Amino acid sequence: MVPSPHVLWQFAVVVALLTITPGVDTALVLRSAAVAGRARAWGAVVGIGCGVLAWGALTAVGVSALLVASQVAYTVVRLAGAAYLVYLGLRLLWSAFRGHAGTLAVFTGVTDTFGAGWRQGLATNLLNPKVGAFYLAILPQFIPADAPHLTWGLSLAAVHVAEGTVWLGAGLLLARSLRVWLERPRVVRGIDAVVGTVIAGFGLRLALD
Repeated sequence: MVPSPHVLWQFAVVVALLTITPGVDTALVLRSAAVAGRARAWGAVVGIGCGVLAWGALTAVGVSALLVASQVAYTVVRLAGAAYLVYLGLRLLWSAFRGHAGTLAVFTGVTDTFGAGWRQGLATNLLNPKVGAFYLAILPQFIPADAPHLTWGLSLAAVHVAEGTVWLGAGLLLARSLRVWLERPRVVRGIDAVVGTVIAGFGLRLALD
């Protein structure tokens, strides 16, 4: 038993607002697309999608409820995610300051590969407990008590992944179309400074929330 098209459509409308709201995921993909290669940028998109599916599954089986119910567990995940985001942001700011903005090293200095982008996208999404809190607040409203929760949770999360892939993919393609201009050293440093500030700011806000 899977959600009906009507349920999937209703959920799509709800998560569309979350999808188009600029955040860490958007900044990560756009920076990867602008400065690194297409493979790494698409890897980040897929990694983010895998993180969303994981949160959907965890919420459906009740793990996210445990995370929200336990102040200690939530705090640990929140601080780990905040530290990771601040680290990424500071690396970008340091790159902008030093002027080291090679196209083969994004954020962590590893090579420009699909796998590197996937790992970074997955970690960024999974270490954001606010995604789990959002799913915990939304999914129960769409999953009947007698429905197979895991199947429904994954089905609904897949809708979110589809929307996110379209949205982030469009931004990725736009950034790639401007790649010749975006690869200029001064522009790359500016991108690193802006995106680094945004990501580090998200991390600090998460830590202080």
